[in-house]
Amino acid sequence: MAEKYDHKSIEKKWQERWEESGAFGADDSSIKPKQYLLVEFPFPSGDGLHTGHVRSYTAMDIVARKRRAQGQNVLYPIGWDAFGLPTENYALKTGKHPKAVTEENTNNFRRQLKSLGLSFDWSREVNTTDPKYYKWTQWIFLQLFKKGLAYKTKTLINWCPRDKIGLANEEVVDGACERCGTLVEKREKEQWMLAITKYAQRLYDDLETVDYIEAAKAGQRNWIGPSEGAEITFKISRSNLDVKVFTTRPDTLFGATYMVLAPEHPLIAQLSIENKAEVESYVQAAKKKSDIERGALDKEKTGVELQGVKAINPANKEEIPLYVADYVLGGYGTGAIMAVPAHDERDREFAEKYNLPIREIELEDPKEITKKVVGTWVTNFKLRDWVFSRQRYWGEPIPMINCAKCGWVPVPEDQLPVELPQIEKYQPTDTGESPLATIAEWVNTTCPQCKGPAKRETDVMPNWAGSSWYYLRYADPRNDTAFAAQDKLKYWTPVDWYNGGMEHTTLHLLYSRFWHKFLFDIGMVPTSEPYLKRTSHGLILAEGGEKMSKSKGNTVSPDELVERFGADTLRLYEMFIGPFDQPVVWSTQSMTGSQRFLERVWKLEPTDAPLSPKLETLLNQTIKKVGEDIENLKMNTAVSALMILLNEMEAGVSRDAYKIFLQLLAPFAPHMANELAEQAELDPIDWGTWPSFDASKLAGATSTVVVQVNGKVRGKIELAVGTPEGEALAAARITAGKWLELGEKKAVYIPGKIVNFVVRGA
Repeated sequence: MAEKYDHKSIEKKWQERWEESGAFGADDSSIKPKQYLLVEFPFPSGDGLHTGHVRSYTAMDIVARKRRAQGQNVLYPIGWDAFGLPTENYALKTGKHPKAVTEENTNNFRRQLKSLGLSFDWSREVNTTDPKYYKWTQWIFLQLFKKGLAYKTKTLINWCPRDKIGLANEEVVDGACERCGTLVEKREKEQWMLAITKYAQRLYDDLETVDYIEAAKAGQRNWIGPSEGAEITFKISRSNLDVKVFTTRPDTLFGATYMVLAPEHPLIAQLSIENKAEVESYVQAAKKKSDIERGALDKEKTGVELQGVKAINPANKEEIPLYVADYVLGGYGTGAIMAVPAHDERDREFAEKYNLPIREIELEDPKEITKKVVGTWVTNFKLRDWVFSRQRYWGEPIPMINCAKCGWVPVPEDQLPVELPQIEKYQPTDTGESPLATIAEWVNTTCPQCKGPAKRETDVMPNWAGSSWYYLRYADPRNDTAFAAQDKLKYWTPVDWYNGGMEHTTLHLLYSRFWHKFLFDIGMVPTSEPYLKRTSHGLILAEGGEKMSKSKGNTVSPDELVERFGADTLRLYEMFIGPFDQPVVWSTQSMTGSQRFLERVWKLEPTDAPLSPKLETLLNQTIKKVGEDIENLKMNTAVSALMILLNEMEAGVSRDAYKIFLQLLAPFAPHMANELAEQAELDPIDWGTWPSFDASKLAGATSTVVVQVNGKVRGKIELAVGTPEGEALAAARITAGKWLELGEKKAVYIPGKIVNFVVRGA
């Protein structure tokens, strides 16, 4: 054996061997129990892979390798989410065509992922920009249209003036575009919409049937936002018009002293308003504000009375004034409210500002009062229908044709895919039209129904479209007659475990659940939920605790780290750096600790010595702990357990114990573990078995150690009896986490009992 571990040659050797043998290909007809493990496929940016990708993909790779060793048929696929704004913006910045950018970037990402030794089934690779893929994205859209769930309507949209694109409500954060941070404007435009609201109740209720982390469930519940209340009609005096309101407090109806319409309410245009110019000016100003800005609780309330117009309170027949105010949102409820200033803080602020009556009342029974005024008890949702149009170039063409005689007509399914034409000028326009609108030979076509002249839809789908169903295509990625064969979907789905960023647990997760439920309803998938389990990883922060970004110059390229330290060291470090679900601070210097550990493993040699009782107990404990920690994504403590076991083994280890150690190490550092097993003439690791522990050998060898910072308890850890002080302190620092950020002055260790850290400022 070479004295020094040559990570470059050994990692290259095993990566080539895995690729040549198709070592990690999933079997569609295996009798083994299936296990479908999924990570979010990346959008291949020009910056290449980042350390956050490495963290997520390595963790699930460890789970995949362990479960294969346990005899399961594992599907662990990968692909590219390559349509959409990130790719197009990079193309605009570099002056390259989005298609060329996509090919260049996916090639780079693929090379980087393979350099990490990730056990993806590359035979199932998909790309959302491949016409053979987006043919089926378009097909799903057509099914939505046929069922009345896709429709085009004029609506106010969120417009990003920098990216020159319409945004869904979910893509606006604190009033700004989530991509570029520019404050959004409101524009009225015809848009394709998907009626996700028809699935709101099911999307909400079925969260009880899946194993998602609570933060993901809470985010979805909050976004869907159900509320029960009454829908009540107020007549407009001296007219045939009326307006409906939704209220969760019908018991306060007698206290309603005025009404408010949202600026976008269609009734405003129908009313005979005496101060029409003043109202119109207010409405136009409101359109420039975001919904979040308008709905902020601390915002000063403004409005304009609709002079000459009164509404009639159905409970007491009293005429009450009507206002337009931007704190009422057109997208929530009916876009109109009955104002009860004695029982609502926002209404009270408004009433006090405009000297409106504040009437204290005795509350009525909400069922009874609703019945009395012929109202309806309903459930309302914050969730709005999904704005599905994008006025850009780089996206899936929407497969619809507009005929002056027939209206909107779907492209016949046998003519799919409607391919995106290759054009030179793909820059977005100031008018809000897609660049495709200028391609006359592509736009002008024939109506499939009447055969007369017609025009293609020039808007494209959002980047969420291809990612809403990609996990289904992995089951059967080369199928030309369906998005996936039914028998393969029945075998592989639902996804058993899906890991991804916390930032995607509302938008992407909600959209894909909606598409999946629709496909279930039309008999195309076997389950009503796409994912059984969802977990998320914490961010990796730059040194100093800042968020990594190219503009700040604090990003870390995996290429440099693999070149310098090796893939196994990088994998091990990213798992050991801290709790998987928590943010962690990057430190390249700290990678040397993981590197030294692997160098010690490389020098470990088995002997014929029998297992000592102490090592036998520790070995069984480690088998149990590493196995359980992998399943709970407690990767940092699993690595810590391997480090503790290595300490004991360096005094002498039998071949059987050595083999078990390599089996436990292999998911974390697969190149080294396989190489050492081969050199020791042991059974191959990748096609081996996962070790089992002897429960009778576990007792009495661990102790619970309390972790304190400045004398305050911050957690507890389980340590093997006799754990060296250095290893004990390393494990305790992981548990202490953020409490050590002020800087550690000293550490006190009482073996088997307490670790106390003293930090600066105490």
